[in-house]
Amino acid sequence: MSRTLSPETIATVKATGAALQQHGLAITTRMYERLFVNPEVKGLFDMAAQESGEQPRRLAAAILGYAQNIDKLQNLTPVVERMVARHVETGVKAEHYPYAAEALLPAIRDVLGADVATDAVLDAWGQAYWFLADLLIAAEAARYAELAGEGAGEGELVDA
Repeated sequence: MSRTLSPETIATVKATGAALQQHGLAITTRMYERLFVNPEVKGLFDMAAQESGEQPRRLAAAILGYAQNIDKLQNLTPVVERMVARHVETGVKAEHYPYAAEALLPAIRDVLGADVATDAVLDAWGQAYWFLADLLIAAEAARYAELAGEGAGEGELVDA
């Protein structure tokens, strides 16, 4: 699926940068609280990194970086590559992304309040989330296919 982001969506997401700078950790902490009500999804995570606060801090930084660079995605290539590698390592699949969206967007409103996290802001972040999710899902699918292919053909005769 090919999504695009409108200039309005990009401007709205970029405008949340100051709020994310100030409240990003609270947002991601709340997001994980919401996400972990699902034991299947919780099982995908390193709980030591959760308990130490490392994972919520990393995600807060990634979300802020995304907001600041949403119009310059090439700046995020190394971060996206690390996310893809980590997601494949832990078994994240396309079907897990809706759970994160359903936890993140309400967490933004929980922390920032409805006056700041208006419907328009949450709509923009929803579009931005799925734009990035589509990129990650495609890259992860390619990596899973590559890994599956690494074992294929072993022991088979190949015509020269």
